[in-house]
Amino acid sequence: MNNLLFDEAGTLRSGWRALVFFIPFALISFALIGLTFVVLAQLPLAERDGAPLRIVIPFAISTVVALLLGWVCGKYFEHVPYRSLGASTTTGWLRHLLLGLVTGGIAICLAVIAAAASGGLQLSLNKLSSGTDIGSTLLGTLLIFAVGAASEETLFRGYLLQTFLRSGHLNFAVALTAFLFASAHGGNPGVNGLAWFNTLIAGIWFAVAYLKTRDLWFPMGIHLAWNWLQGPVFGINVSGISGFAADPLFRVNDVGPDWLTGGEYGIEGGLACTVALIASIAMIHFLPALRADAELLALTSPKRPVS
Repeated sequence: MNNLLFDEAGTLRSGWRALVFFIPFALISFALIGLTFVVLAQLPLAERDGAPLRIVIPFAISTVVALLLGWVCGKYFEHVPYRSLGASTTTGWLRHLLLGLVTGGIAICLAVIAAAASGGLQLSLNKLSSGTDIGSTLLGTLLIFAVGAASEETLFRGYLLQTFLRSGHLNFAVALTAFLFASAHGGNPGVNGLAWFNTLIAGIWFAVAYLKTRDLWFPMGIHLAWNWLQGPVFGINVSGISGFAADPLFRVNDVGPDWLTGGEYGIEGGLACTVALIASIAMIHFLPALRADAELLALTSPKRPVS
């Protein structure tokens, strides 16, 4: 039993560490988010003002809980500091964030161009909404998608991925977190097999981005740019959800076929997305301008035999 729980150095094994992190994360986040919705329901908020809060606050709670639990688990189980999570302003963080925004922007543009060039998507400037409404949509959703990206990256590419890395389980870490990431979107409107597979590939994409820099800023930048350009700019459903951008910069007419453009789920459910994601993974892997901070690399690399 002792060998099942602990390695030869007396450290709790990585699978148990992941469970000790993930189960409290789910319970605490669920309780706090539920309490938040109860409080919000009592406030005299107009629907226009209340809707963003009902999205941003749960994302923010999830982010804080993931970082706090990741810090506590890292400190007590593996004796690593908070900065090992990659969410601090360590060397190169701003550069990595900006490069992430550029990388995510290129990737979603590649997917949209591929679908539009085939005739599957037809884009036109939004002339039905005022410039004020479009500007409000672009700015307001920027915060929503920024907090959403932080929430998903701190959970799936934070301690959960990193604790397996420190035990030498790189391939397992990437596969598990990508599977969990895809499964978290499995109940979204319009999801199908290709949409789930693309989300799995996206989970691998974000993991490769994290491994390139060993901080969360690069994948968060990619995640933010991809979602923000997809919804508020191009007017495409984001993972099946259409309510994020009432007044996008462009209007899109999806004439299909769905296997290419994604149909109701949005471009993430089509083959154009698959091609763009794989191309972006290759680009990140071979990009020479990206290097991990030496300290973060040391803090997230194996120091002992696989556990």
